Amino acid sequence: MTDSFVSGQTSSQVDGVSVPSTDGAAASGQADGPVGVVGRVAGTEDSTPLQFAVALDEVSYLQLDDVVVTLRQIPGVGPVLTSGIVTQVRARHEGASFGSDVFLISDGVLPARVQEIAEVSTTRVEPEMYVPPRPGQIVRRATGLERAQALYFDQMISRVPVGRGRDGAPIYVNMEFLDGTRGAHVSISGISGVATKTSFALFLLHSIFRSGALGARAVNAKALVFSVKGEDLLFLDQPNVRLDDDLRTEYAELGLPAEPFASAGFWAPPIPDDQTGRPNVTGRTSGVEAFWWTIAEFCDRQLLPYVFADAEDERNQYTIVVHQVATRLRFDAAGYGQNGAVKIGDDVATTYEELVDIIVARLTDDATRADWAGPVTGAGTINAFIRRLRSSLRPLRAIIRADLTSAPRRSISTQDQQVTVVDLHNLHDRGQRFVVGVVLAAETARKEDAGPGGLLFTMIDELNKYAPREGTSPIKDVLLDIAERGRSLGIILIGAQQTASEVERRIVSNSAIRVVGRLDSAEAGRPEYGFLPPSQRTRATLAKPGAMFISQPEIPVPLAVEFPFPAWATRLSECAAPPRPPAAAEEDAFARLPAVDDDIPPF
Repeated sequence: MTDSFVSGQTSSQVDGVSVPSTDGAAASGQADGPVGVVGRVAGTEDSTPLQFAVALDEVSYLQLDDVVVTLRQIPGVGPVLTSGIVTQVRARHEGASFGSDVFLISDGVLPARVQEIAEVSTTRVEPEMYVPPRPGQIVRRATGLERAQALYFDQMISRVPVGRGRDGAPIYVNMEFLDGTRGAHVSISGISGVATKTSFALFLLHSIFRSGALGARAVNAKALVFSVKGEDLLFLDQPNVRLDDDLRTEYAELGLPAEPFASAGFWAPPIPDDQTGRPNVTGRTSGVEAFWWTIAEFCDRQLLPYVFADAEDERNQYTIVVHQVATRLRFDAAGYGQNGAVKIGDDVATTYEELVDIIVARLTDDATRADWAGPVTGAGTINAFIRRLRSSLRPLRAIIRADLTSAPRRSISTQDQQVTVVDLHNLHDRGQRFVVGVVLAAETARKEDAGPGGLLFTMIDELNKYAPREGTSPIKDVLLDIAERGRSLGIILIGAQQTASEVERRIVSNSAIRVVGRLDSAEAGRPEYGFLPPSQRTRATLAKPGAMFISQPEIPVPLAVEFPFPAWATRLSECAAPPRPPAAAEEDAFARLPAVDDDIPPF
């Protein structure tokens, strides 16, 4: 046994073997025997180094996810401590033969005894001598230092609290598998509206920034959050009205302050056909900036491929025209005026519709078709491109325009605040894909130029929409690049999706941390959730909001956790006071009326 195992603990004799006791066993109030004894290794079932069964005594119990330890003396080696997590518990009448015997046993007519058996999956063997626990050996509930060693918390140089276990004690994730040191990226799966994927992702960000796990790097750590479900994330800088002493205590026990995100910036698309450039939001009308791209930026940065972001599109021949036209726009478009318009030949484009008309005119003119579409491109391919380009007018006209006066914070940037929220819920799916692709590509390029000095945690909901399993697209290429080499750039992807089975395999496989909330029963049977033991797969179909299963590389069994209710407001009705506008901002209080708050609470 290692010295760290017995450090700070007292020991007593059990079956002639000296075993350490912990102060936590007595304080827990659990009905266990001496030094936390709950039973003995069962002799009716095979015991292996990786899995064994525990027969519980009459005054003790074990529940799923409890951590237990058992000690075996090996001649010439010494004590070998095997730690594990309970993955199943069964109870039965020993001596009963028929279903109706339960009544006879209850009446005392038929002799029998109730026996509970707990199945345990091994998490750690110390020292590493993989021998099976022997039947009849004492099994104890692990607390304190024993529990920390069983779950490898003692080996985590920097750890991030992610909630509480079933025993009420904190559960941690190794920061080295979040910051790119040994791994990176997080995949969160679960049913929409029940699994609380977004709530957990935000709690994880709060824990990363405020737990101290980042140390001095927290100053340069940023988060980029794309919001696609209502305006819930526009109030992260406001305290929740439900924040009380009990909730503060829950956060304090995890070593976290119960506070909102102090440094947050918010962006939303402008109102379509509105010349004032106001953001298209209703619940929060101050402190939100409108974003858009000018026609000149669209042409110069060659953003046209992101207009055709559907996964199936990249497999069609008209994509050749996409890149040819993007190149022509870059070289032929000249800046015009002060607001980002362009002039191509004798034509001026101040709106996206005017730009589309110019492109179509060049592609249908015999004199310019070869230069804009390629000398050997057929009419059918060109027409397919034109049809899809025109279909993008409505989704993109609000965010690609040069008819608005330029604003100083028009461009989405993560530079001036720790958390940047980009609200996309008022955009069409095609517009959402465009924004996500362009912003991620720009942030990736910025990080490449700046180097890996700081961390950027990028949270994307509905990841299956941007990186589906089949097909290719510009956005999917960016996300794959982040998943495969983002850790070297300091870009960490936190992806949330209803179904991991529909997300590109390489993105899921590159996620060091995998989190599962409430699952659909059909989805739970998919091979993507093979890391869950059978009992946890079943439980995932019953999980309540706020309950998650977390898998990380160091621990062979996923850990069940419950994380606290958000300390920040998740909608306007949860704000203690309406968000105040910046000191320099003045606007008509009746210009925008808040919508009725009928969103489903996150818990």
